[in-house]
Amino acid sequence: MAITREEVLHVARLARLALSSDEADRMREQLGDILAYIRQLDRLDTSEVVPTSHAVETGTPYRDDSVHPFGEKEEILKNAPDREDDFFRVPRIIED
Repeated sequence: MAITREEVLHVARLARLALSSDEADRMREQLGDILAYIRQLDRLDTSEVVPTSHAVETGTPYRDDSVHPFGEKEEILKNAPDREDDFFRVPRIIED
C-alpha cells in the first residue's frame, strides 16, 4: 500500500510543517521507499530470534546508595565563615 500525497500533507499539518508541492511529492516518494523496506523486513523469518529489548546487555552503572558518616556537625560548622544555627550563611544572590 503506497502512501498518498494527502497522507503526507496530513502528517505535515500535524507536525506543523509547511511543505511545498515539490517537497510533498519528494516526501511521498521517500516515505514510500521506507515503507517498502519495512515490508521487506517483515518477510524475514525471525521465528528463531530471541526477543530482546536491547541489542546489548544493560545494567545500571551506578553504585548502590549507602550512608557514609561525614563527621561531627559542630566540627564542620565551626569552619563556616558565617553561620546561622545549623546552617552555613551565604550572601544573597537573588534579589527580592
